[in-house]
Amino acid sequence: MPSGASTPSLYPSSSSDAEQLDAKEQSTGVMCAKEHDITTACATRDLDALVRLATSTHGLVKDELRRAAWPILLGCSDDKQQTISPWYTLPAHRDEEQVAKDVNRAFVSYPKGNKQLDRRKEELSNVIVEVLRRYPALSYFQGYHDIVQVLYLVLGPESAPSAAIRLSLLRIRDYMLPSLDPAIRHLELLPVILKIEDRVLYNHIPKIQPHYALGATLTLFSHVIDAYSDITRLFDFFLAADTIIPVYFFASLLLARREQLLDIDKEEEDIFLCELGRLPEPFDLERRIEETVRLYERVPPEKLGLVWWKVSSASVLKSTRRPYDVAQFALPDAQKLLRRQENEVRIFRMYHRAVLTAKRAKLYGWRHRRSGVLCISIAVGLCAFWLGGPQGDHRLGDVFKRIMGLLV
Repeated sequence: MPSGASTPSLYPSSSSDAEQLDAKEQSTGVMCAKEHDITTACATRDLDALVRLATSTHGLVKDELRRAAWPILLGCSDDKQQTISPWYTLPAHRDEEQVAKDVNRAFVSYPKGNKQLDRRKEELSNVIVEVLRRYPALSYFQGYHDIVQVLYLVLGPESAPSAAIRLSLLRIRDYMLPSLDPAIRHLELLPVILKIEDRVLYNHIPKIQPHYALGATLTLFSHVIDAYSDITRLFDFFLAADTIIPVYFFASLLLARREQLLDIDKEEEDIFLCELGRLPEPFDLERRIEETVRLYERVPPEKLGLVWWKVSSASVLKSTRRPYDVAQFALPDAQKLLRRQENEVRIFRMYHRAVLTAKRAKLYGWRHRRSGVLCISIAVGLCAFWLGGPQGDHRLGDVFKRIMGLLV
């Protein structure tokens, strides 16, 4: 055989191939061990272990394990409530028409006319409507169906309602109030996080309301991330982390696109509005989660100053901040906080209406100041005439003459 010829072999032809094979086997072994740990944590309802596993690389791994783990992270009870009325016998919710419109656009990856698609839409609608009918004080928002769709696909139509109820009342309650003002409070934390973490990027981004983050944070990113495996992995992380973590996740996305954003002319607000909501490309979800955890550790909410102080103590950001709070919180207590937040929203609206009315009155008074003063003077004069009369005390009449003297 020529010296330069190679001999075919059934074994890896290089140390590199052998290393790759070993790495794959090790990875498989690690994943099997992790799946076993998740199964054990679910069996013993070990919340600490589940939080650690859900926030580590690859999260809860697969839907089979999520079906057991997510209800535990949300504090769902194993006991079936046999005494409650069937949801379909309860009064209709005011937002059911909008629910029907949104659900009709769900499951876009399925072919039209597919019987399975029609069944899924009906079951998804039932889950959402059950939540709203059982807790009619909750207000539906567009994008809520994206969140519940993820719960439905992972947990199924039987287990999804209880998970959706606890998620709605304990993690996204601020989004389900009559006004989005509390949700805007969440977004007001975003610029402060950027300011502390990266002053250069903060100064470059136009000082506009961070509404560009609303669609992503409002739907827990289920509306902006297409890959099913990515969004279920992200839900692992969100359900095992503080309720504020979606805001930090969005901040980490901006920081990941730092150089691209700095290349945009800071005067081009329209371009910024388009670019600020985009995901980094390529989108490395595990890396973004790791960066979010580190960002949260460097800049915890307590460092955010006044904007954090302004967040209501009834907000989910404070009342059920940690997964341990969510898992242990009773739904009647959550309803009390919901009513308190409704009152806060009502007072906030009244205050702003009063401020706006005062500003308009001030502007109107300035524009019509001469006629206004004249009207006041005439009123004072009439009072003076009535009180003083031809025979009485003319002190008010003297005041009226002095005022008129100043105006003439």
